Amino acid sequence: MRIDRFLSDMGAGTRTEIKKAIKAGRVSAGGVTVTDPGMHVAGGEVVFCGRTYLYEPFVYYMLNKPAGVVTATEDRRQRTVLDLIEEPKRKDIFPVGRLDKDTEGLLLITNDGDLAHNLLSPKKHADKVYFVRLSGLVTGEDVTAFAAGLYVDETLTALPAELVILSTDAEKNTSECEITIREGKFHQVKRMFAAVGKEVLYLKRLRMGPLTLDPALPVGAWRRLTAEEIRALTEQ
Repeated sequence: MRIDRFLSDMGAGTRTEIKKAIKAGRVSAGGVTVTDPGMHVAGGEVVFCGRTYLYEPFVYYMLNKPAGVVTATEDRRQRTVLDLIEEPKRKDIFPVGRLDKDTEGLLLITNDGDLAHNLLSPKKHADKVYFVRLSGLVTGEDVTAFAAGLYVDETLTALPAELVILSTDAEKNTSECEITIREGKFHQVKRMFAAVGKEVLYLKRLRMGPLTLDPALPVGAWRRLTAEEIRALTEQ
């Protein structure tokens, strides 16, 4: 990637400002002063006016999304998941898939388009695992219905899903479950439970494909993926 485009993507300044700084000798790559805005960088540190930026072809973040934040790259009225990543970041990163505003849990953020396609493609059927707290008592009949492929409405017949009942409380008329789905239609989990007479009170994604939410990651926090996690995602 051209060094001026990389610095622009990182939010270092406008392209005009960056080109002026490069021509003035205020930018270096790998410890060598750069004077050509068109020079390509393949990796390593780039220093712009005293601030260091790390060039990587692809970046991968795990976010434990909190409720109240929208899954979008930008929004003029609401806080987005990208706003939560508080480090100099590339402008080409995006969330892989979508979590509703009131849903918490695992969200992968990257600029790796091929990886995102593989995780989201219906042909790949990457498992998505959620913890669900519900109003209503989940039964064995519900488990069977989910496993068979549930007719939700005229716009959605869900693929077979694995529903595990974790607990039920007859006095409070609530249930806690874990559900594994292999597609990601609009409000799918909520719509599936509504189809069997239950209301989702709380929803949290725990896993997507081979990537599992780090239990040590607080709600609203993020971290970069480990080399092992990246390898598992790219080799699936």
